[in-house]
Amino acid sequence: MSSEPLSLGQALASFDALWSPRIVTRVNDYDVRVAKVEGEHLWHAHDDTDEFFLVLEGELRIALREPAGERTVLLPQGAVFTVPRGVEHKPSAPSGAAILMFEPAGTPTVGDRHDDIPDHVDATTGHPLTA
Repeated sequence: MSSEPLSLGQALASFDALWSPRIVTRVNDYDVRVAKVEGEHLWHAHDDTDEFFLVLEGELRIALREPAGERTVLLPQGAVFTVPRGVEHKPSAPSGAAILMFEPAGTPTVGDRHDDIPDHVDATTGHPLTA
């Protein structure tokens, strides 16, 4: 990781792939990742960790399967939301968005339990930023 400040705008401009996060820095044992997203991800859950989202650009929707039933949270630009560990969720961005995620290093983007992985979703633990 760089010891110099990093522009998130420049980081996002350095790649085009959707649903394919880039690791911009690490904080202790956590990755800080940015991603461009559009359309739907997939239903998945992280059994051992929460997942933090910050919407940098656009609007993100996160469908949740909770004990009380399904609901969708809407995150406009600047909003944050944490999906609790073990909760099935499905992010989507019909008009596209840029997001920042904070989660333990090595956490797979498709969780520990998931639906079939569509071709447009990168099943990864994050890619190094090559800006």
